[in-house]
Amino acid sequence: MPEPPPRAAERDLYRDTWVRYLGYANEVGEAFRSLVPAAVVWLSYGVSSSYVLADAVDKGKKAGDVSSPEAGRSTRVTLAVVDTFVWQALASVAIPGFTVNRVCAASLYVLGTTTRWPLAVRKWTTTALGLLIIPVIVHPIDRSVDFLMDSSLRKLYPSVEKPSSS
Repeated sequence: MPEPPPRAAERDLYRDTWVRYLGYANEVGEAFRSLVPAAVVWLSYGVSSSYVLADAVDKGKKAGDVSSPEAGRSTRVTLAVVDTFVWQALASVAIPGFTVNRVCAASLYVLGTTTRWPLAVRKWTTTALGLLIIPVIVHPIDRSVDFLMDSSLRKLYPSVEKPSSS
């Protein structure tokens, strides 16, 4: 009977625990944009960006810990950090933040022109819609960023195993 892998190797702090949800902070901030001061939205981007940076550094450390010829170590670490940072920046911050922002802005505009609802009701409805689309957009954006990275940046280092990115 084969030995089970060590528990620490199974669990990725940034992908397999509650910490992953920190990457979605900016989407929540964008959903609440019409109700909170702009500083709160910017703070949510700070939380998400910190998550992205921490995940990239973590993947770089893990790539550096792999046993192999020392000559390729710095390249392996650099590729892991760059690949993770670019993937996370696009899939966790830029694209979903833009998507939630535009859906919320459009819904607030449409509600303002098609209903006579009070402004507070329109803002809360927009916020609810923004929160509801987050789980719907995550996987399509992740897969699209995988495709984008596989079709562009990752072609620059085809011989190196790409870091896992979801």
